[in-house]
This record gives sequence, C-alpha cells and structure tokens, in this order.
Amino acid sequence: MNTTKPTLVHVIAWTTLASGIVNIVWGFAASGTAISTLIGAICVPLTILPTLLGVFELIYAAKLFSNPPQAIQPSTNIAVFEVACALLGNAFSMAVGILSLVFYNDSVVKDYFARLNGTPTPSPVTPVPPASLPPLEPAPATEELSAPVEEAPSKPKRAPRKMAK
Repeated sequence: MNTTKPTLVHVIAWTTLASGIVNIVWGFAASGTAISTLIGAICVPLTILPTLLGVFELIYAAKLFSNPPQAIQPSTNIAVFEVACALLGNAFSMAVGILSLVFYNDSVVKDYFARLNGTPTPSPVTPVPPASLPPLEPAPATEELSAPVEEAPSKPKRAPRKMAK
C-alpha cells in the first residue's frame, strides 16, 4: 500500500503545529491580560478556548507526523475553529485554518486520506450512451387536448406625452 505523504499533507501538519503553539501562547497571554481586570476575570473562560484549541492542534499534528502513518481523517473541525480564532484577534490561526480547508479539498490530499483509511475513492460516473436507451414513442394525439388557445388582450397604447414648456 502506497502511503507516501503528499507535500500538502506536510504543509497541513507543519502549519497546524505552528498554529497550535501560537494558540497556546495566545491563550495564556489573553487569560493573563483578562485576569488583570474585573470584567476580564468574568471573560476568562473565553480566553482559555485558544489554549484548548492549541492542544488539539498539537495532538492532530503529531498524528499527521507519525511514522508509520496512522489512520486519521482530515480534521475540518479544527480548521473551522482556527478560522473562528479571528474573533479573538488571532489572524495567524485564521490564515492557517483557511489554508487547511483549501488543502483538504485538493484531490491529492483526499486520495491520500482515502488510501490511509482504506476507504475506496469514488470512481467517476460514466454516462450511459444514448444508443443503448430504447427509442421514445410519440404520445398518441388526442383532439380533446388540442383546444385553441386564446391570446390575452394587449394593453392599449398610450398617447405620447407632451413636453412641459
């Protein structure tokens, strides 16, 4: 079984690792800043979220780096949460999330994950040639259905408007 990692999978692994480290540092910095004010102390649970995301990113990146490769699915959820980090001001994580989502949709990456997990890749559907279809028979003509269609009356034309002087 050929499970050599494509370059885009390496890029996803490295950027996820970097984003995980940045999110852990960002979460600690945001939590430390938030604790220094009264209103911020109430918002500390929100500032812990980047730290948790960073931990999940590090675990996922370690699974992508493992040798021999582990059976793992593309994690679009982590990429979406990376994009959502823009709400907390982390533009780097947002960029990594967008790139990961784009790379997950690449056919080479999809094929790699399909081979890794043992799921067959869907083959393209071949259209049925028209010669193998039975010929269509014309519908029987009935005189009842062919009643004359009346045209709707057209609107009367307006007289041209006069220009104001």
